[in-house]
Amino acid sequence: MVAVLARSFRDLDLAEDAAQQAFAEAATSWPRTGVPESPGAWITAVARRRAIDRIRRESRRDTKQRQAVASTAVPAWPDFDLGGESVDDDVLRLVFTCCHPALAAPAQVALTLRLVAGIETTAIARAFLVPEAAMTQRLVRAKRKIRAANVPFRMPDDARLPDRLGSVLAVIFLAFNEGYIASSGDGVGRPDLCEEAIALARLIVDLMPDEPEARGLLALMLFTNARRRARVAVDGSLVRLVDQDRTRWDQQMIAEGRELLRRCLRQGRPGQYQLHAAINAVHTEAATFVDTDWHQILALYDHLLEIAATPVVELNRAVALAEIDGPHVALVAIDRLGLDGYHLWHAVRADLLRRCGRDDDAGVAYERAIDLTDNPAERQLLQRRHAELPTALN
Repeated sequence: MVAVLARSFRDLDLAEDAAQQAFAEAATSWPRTGVPESPGAWITAVARRRAIDRIRRESRRDTKQRQAVASTAVPAWPDFDLGGESVDDDVLRLVFTCCHPALAAPAQVALTLRLVAGIETTAIARAFLVPEAAMTQRLVRAKRKIRAANVPFRMPDDARLPDRLGSVLAVIFLAFNEGYIASSGDGVGRPDLCEEAIALARLIVDLMPDEPEARGLLALMLFTNARRRARVAVDGSLVRLVDQDRTRWDQQMIAEGRELLRRCLRQGRPGQYQLHAAINAVHTEAATFVDTDWHQILALYDHLLEIAATPVVELNRAVALAEIDGPHVALVAIDRLGLDGYHLWHAVRADLLRRCGRDDDAGVAYERAIDLTDNPAERQLLQRRHAELPTALN
C-alpha cells in the first residue's frame, strides 16, 4: 500500500501515514459493516482520500504535491483501478527508490525495511546494533533527503541497476532474517515475512538474471527456510541445529537452492550471499550433525572473510572452528570481536565456555544473552541451556 501511494504522491511520509489511517479505518469499520468484496480497493481508495485531505489542509505545499492533487482522481469504490500497474512493480519501484545512492547505505537498508517490509523501528535498530532513538532519526533524515533531492519514484535504467543491487539485496536479507527469528513478539518468527522476502528475491532474479549474487541470496534463503519445520518443537520452543530432525527439512526448497547455487558457480563471480548459500548447502548434505563437513565450512568462511569481513562472520566462523580445533581455540577467536551488545555473541560464548568446563563463566554469558533478546522462544532456549549447567542445578 505504501508503494502504491508513493507512486501517486511522491512523498514517503504522506504515503506511510495515509496507509496507516486507511488500515485503522478498516479495523474500525469492517467489524460493523463486514469485509468489502474488494478489500484492497477499499483500503487504497480510503488511503488516497486521506492523502489528498492532508495535502489540502496544509497551507504550504510544494509543486509536486499540488500536481498530485490535480492529477489523482479517486474513483468511487468498488470500481477502483490501480492504473494498470502491478503491485510487484510498485514494490520494486519503492525498493529501488529507498536504495537510491543519494542516501548512505545504512539509511537505504533501514528505510526499505521500514517502508517495504513493515518492520518496526525497534527491530531495525537491533539488526543494526544501534539504539532505537538513533535509528528513528536515521529514518527521518532519509525520508527528508529523498524529498529534498527530488529522488524519482521509478526503476533505475539497466545501466544503473547493478550499482543499486547491493543495498536491495541487503534489505531483502535483513527482512528475511527478521521473519526467520523475530527480534520481538510472541512467536519464533514471521513466516509471512520470510515468504515476502523470498518472493521479492525472485523478482530481483527475474529482473537481473545475470547477477549471481541475486541468485545466491535466493538460494541462501531457500536453504534456511527449508529448516523451518524442524527448528520449532511441538510446544513452540526452538530446536538447535544439532538436535533437529533433518527428515523434516523441505527437500524441494533444498533442491531449488542447490540448482540456483550450481548456476552461480558456473558464472565464476563469487560473492558473500553465494558463499553463505554454499555454507548452508554443506549443512544440507549431511545426514546428521556429526556428518557435517566442518573443514569445508571453515574454508568457505575463510573465503567469505576475504570479501566481506565482519564481526558476525567471524563469530560464525568460530562455531565451525570449535568443531575442528576445539572450544578453547574458538573462544580466543571470539573474545577479540567486542560484540557485547549482540545476544548471539554471548550465546555462542556461553556454549564455548560450557564446553571448556567453565560453568560459572558460562552462566554469566547466558544471563547476558537472555537480557539482550526480546524473542520469547530464543529466551526460553537460552534459559533452558542455562538451567542445564551444573552450577545452576546446584
